[in-house]
Amino acid sequence: MSLDEHTSDSAPLFSDDSEAEGPNGPDAQQHPEEEASGVSRVRAVLIVLTLCYINLLNYMDRFTVAGVLPDIEQYFGIDDGNSGLLQTVFICSYMFLAPFFGYLGDRYNRKYIMSAGILFWSSVTLASSYTPKEHFWALLLTRGLVGVGEASYSTIAPTIIADLYIKEKRTNMLSLFYFAIPVGSGLGYIVGSQVSSATKDWHSALRVTPGLGLVAVVLLLFVVQEPKRGAVEARSDMHQTSWLTDLRELSRNLIFGIITVITGLLGVASGVQVSRQLRKKTARADPLVCAAGLLLSAPFLYLAIVCAQTSTVATYIFIFLGETFLSMNWAIVADILLYVVVPTRRSTAEALQIVVSHLLGDAGSPSLIGVFSDSLRKTDSFLWQFRSLQISLLLCSFVAVVGGAFFLFTALFIEKDRNRAEKYIPSGEVHLKRDFTDEPIVVPKSGRSAHVSVSSVLI
Repeated sequence: MSLDEHTSDSAPLFSDDSEAEGPNGPDAQQHPEEEASGVSRVRAVLIVLTLCYINLLNYMDRFTVAGVLPDIEQYFGIDDGNSGLLQTVFICSYMFLAPFFGYLGDRYNRKYIMSAGILFWSSVTLASSYTPKEHFWALLLTRGLVGVGEASYSTIAPTIIADLYIKEKRTNMLSLFYFAIPVGSGLGYIVGSQVSSATKDWHSALRVTPGLGLVAVVLLLFVVQEPKRGAVEARSDMHQTSWLTDLRELSRNLIFGIITVITGLLGVASGVQVSRQLRKKTARADPLVCAAGLLLSAPFLYLAIVCAQTSTVATYIFIFLGETFLSMNWAIVADILLYVVVPTRRSTAEALQIVVSHLLGDAGSPSLIGVFSDSLRKTDSFLWQFRSLQISLLLCSFVAVVGGAFFLFTALFIEKDRNRAEKYIPSGEVHLKRDFTDEPIVVPKSGRSAHVSVSSVLI
């Protein structure tokens, strides 16, 4: 079999072990992942682009409701507590069903599972746009069912990319895939609010993503090709284990997960409480607390990375302290954003904040750290893999210090920006307000002009 024949788009989904080794020749040395996965280079790129499009669509759908939330509250006559349930039921179903779809994704054809899931959540999202005014519970139900469909995609799509690429190529493709998160989140806010504003009906906003979801299903069925699991990593000895065995092996990572959950709760709660007490003394409390959190987290993150090889206990302690301080700014940043922006522009501001923060953060950082790690690595030994990644992760401490400096700089302007937002007057009301403001007028006095307030001459 020639190289061209083996790497064509018509290659079988599951080749045997002899085929996975690939033919001999110079091209086989250059692109081993192509022969091993059974997917051509062109098809692999198209698969990644398709998955990125669907990931973008996922987050658009997730945040569309947030863009029209005030309209939903008014339509159903609900308060903030009930409207918050829309996100709660979605996240709960998404969270609890993710392990189930992970189980299916490790054992059955992944593209069919994703296709069924996307078709399901597209249908449910469309159905939610026809919820009667008297049945808010039906909207809650449909949002929960949307989480079922999205769980079927989010848990599986990255594993397909992992079976198509290795090393820096995989890092680059995963960066592209997760770059869709901030972009999709921002687009969800924008599309939701703009479509609702244009049609004067929030229901229309929920009918945008279902049509795009049908396009996604077609692309999945006709573009995505199931690669052989683990073949690009030359893991021919892979065999399926029971789900309980999988969970037992994965539970070794639970310590870090538990620490992250606890520190997130402690950090958010302590940040809000410290800011609340400090506001009694200064109006600049919020950015100062955010700056303190980032600056205090930097040394502990540094120590956690440095001690990773020598002391596991010390590493976990430093991670606990570092993540706690790092989490202090989460709620405060959201509060700052809302009170320095006028109410009519807050949805757009939230969208821009999501896009910019992810763009400068988790969208590009995995790729940046991965590329830096690859540039430092001299050999493919385990020691160099560890050392290069360890040094690369030290960038996080540096960025935390830079972030703290920016919050200190923000503290210089926070009062002015907040006052400007609170006193903002729309351009159409300026002339009306001008008639009632206490502006000085010029009154002749002994041959000279004098400034006298309006209130002093009114009867």
